[in-house]
Amino acid sequence: MTDTENTDTEHADDTAEATTTEYDVVVLGAGPVGENVADRTRAAGLSTAVVESELVGGECSYWACMPSKALLRPAIARADARRVPGLRQLVDGPLDAAEVLAHRDYETSHWKDDGQIGWLDSIGVAFHRGHGRLAGPRRVIVDAADGGRHVLTARHAVVVSTGSRALLPDLPGLAQVKPWTSREATSAQAVPGRLIVVGGGVVAVEMATAWRSLGSEVTLLVRGKGLLPRMEPFAGELIAEALVEAGADVRTGTSVTAVSRENGTVVALTDTGDRLEADEILFATGRAPRTEDIGLDTVGLESGAWLSVDDSLRVTGSDWLYGVGDVNHRALLTHQGKYQARIAGAAIAARAAGVPILESDPWGAHAATADHAAVPQVVFTDPEAGAVGLSLAEAEQAGLRVRAVDVEFSSVAGAGLYADGYRGRARMIVDLDRETLVGVTFVGPAVGELVHSATVAVAGEVPIGRLWHAVPSYPTISEVWLRLLEAYRG
Repeated sequence: MTDTENTDTEHADDTAEATTTEYDVVVLGAGPVGENVADRTRAAGLSTAVVESELVGGECSYWACMPSKALLRPAIARADARRVPGLRQLVDGPLDAAEVLAHRDYETSHWKDDGQIGWLDSIGVAFHRGHGRLAGPRRVIVDAADGGRHVLTARHAVVVSTGSRALLPDLPGLAQVKPWTSREATSAQAVPGRLIVVGGGVVAVEMATAWRSLGSEVTLLVRGKGLLPRMEPFAGELIAEALVEAGADVRTGTSVTAVSRENGTVVALTDTGDRLEADEILFATGRAPRTEDIGLDTVGLESGAWLSVDDSLRVTGSDWLYGVGDVNHRALLTHQGKYQARIAGAAIAARAAGVPILESDPWGAHAATADHAAVPQVVFTDPEAGAVGLSLAEAEQAGLRVRAVDVEFSSVAGAGLYADGYRGRARMIVDLDRETLVGVTFVGPAVGELVHSATVAVAGEVPIGRLWHAVPSYPTISEVWLRLLEAYRG
């Protein structure tokens, strides 16, 4: 399909001297989610434009997944090496912080997106750098970085994939303190001598692990009872133990009531009466949608709100607007957003082609069923934690008749070979009525690579009887699957 370009005459007050270009699909946001939507719609032959005000590649490439894992990999590799006889004495010294940070910079392409823009161009996607906002149905106004203004119209779909931002608490004086969010924590150019981390979720525990390994004195303040509250309780317990052993100060049941910066030093007061001092303070206390200035009000939606969508990722009540990735609050994970992008791209293409009935049944080509039943996640701490599907508490709350089966990794020969004194636990949640798995959790060194096998079992609804015939190689850590099945059969 070809693009058409003309001078816009409607809405002259907002688009005077602007050009209008028509595409089949317009995507707001060029993070991994927006890129994947564009990839799928272009593959289907639909003309597509992407609008981005920051860097193409988004949060994941520059301030989340890639830089955080670059910071964490040396910490985890050193911890593993220290558990290997004959090797531990060679890795007793500190990490080379300058080299770690330099490698982090390399993995983020030094915060330049030339390569990503080149990829968009290679697949035939038009790129508009600037702030994009809706201006009525199927219409997007782009205030370009060069001061120009463009109007983009969509024949078939506008996709909002603008992601989320760090949510800071309402504390007196917080703005003056200039606290770290996940962005500053993953892009800092120097190691703080003392770091306070506020929060108990994934960002909090990963950044506590990374910066402690680089030499920071880390204090982790957790409002709740433990770490990683969305996972099985033993996951947070094992990671908390490891952080304490690594020298971090982990305090649960503690909230920050006030913060200030005095002569460059951060001072945090807590509800337990403590006064803490640090060089920096990181708040990892939640996310908010980046939808506050994208014109949602022009199409009858609430500015700054999460978008409600169906399983094809189409916004409720619309036949042209889609909300994909973090903005729909279904599963705030990069890989899950990319999955949604593939589903949405297929649905947009099918509707554009006039397909009368979409494959919208659970696990169909146009239904993001995994968002409900099989969301995987890996937490890159030492030990790692990985899970997919429901926890025991979630399964019980859903009214399922389930049984939890636990085994220690100490029963697996491959775990002992991998690391001296390997500590970890695995749990599978069995739906007793269907004899299938609805959730699996692993905690231990290197368990992240086990999660996809669990995801296949949960998403595929593989019967326990068939899993018994999936023979794990000996001696690998994956033999934990056999131990779990043996424990279930008795």
